[in-house]
Amino acid sequence: MQTTYKTVRQQSEGLYKEKGSKFIAYAVCCYSEEEAKRYLEQWRKEHYQSRHLCWAYRFGLDKQQFRANDDGEPSNSAGAPILGQIQSFDLTNILIGVVRYFGGVKLGVGGLIHAYREAAQDALQQAEIIEVEVFHHVRIHFSYEVMPEVMNWLKRMNLDYSNQQFELACTLDIQLPLNRVSELKEELETLGITDSEVLGDY
Repeated sequence: MQTTYKTVRQQSEGLYKEKGSKFIAYAVCCYSEEEAKRYLEQWRKEHYQSRHLCWAYRFGLDKQQFRANDDGEPSNSAGAPILGQIQSFDLTNILIGVVRYFGGVKLGVGGLIHAYREAAQDALQQAEIIEVEVFHHVRIHFSYEVMPEVMNWLKRMNLDYSNQQFELACTLDIQLPLNRVSELKEELETLGITDSEVLGDY
């Protein structure tokens, strides 16, 4: 079970120049297609005079959600080499966009592949790459009678919780490292708590 992933801490910028063309790359931590669209829209506005904005992203712990876009460049000459750098650095939850300003001289498909790869690589080399610990989020429902035991256990185990609702039926959202999930299940069984729902791993 993967308990950590690598991404960039904050937006970084890379640059590559070739035969008058300028390639400006941005790498940013990103968790969804909707969020990626917002970043791309922002970069388009900032570089409204540019010829192309090519990009690639990869999301998820399993790194299976990914996409690349050539934005009018020859097929697989831009998005694929950008995605290749994401894979090379073993990153996820990341978006890289590369803006191209045309310099008047065509670079050819090979030249474009090299340029987009170099720009994306420079953005990642300028970035602070971090390892993020993944937390398991679960919501538990329990009777008021066992609340003292639940709170004592959370304090003893130094676990974070939120969204607490203490009524006749109590609710708590707990977050804990993935490697402690089995420990949580055992404790819930000991306390007789059978009503729980997984909110996700992130």
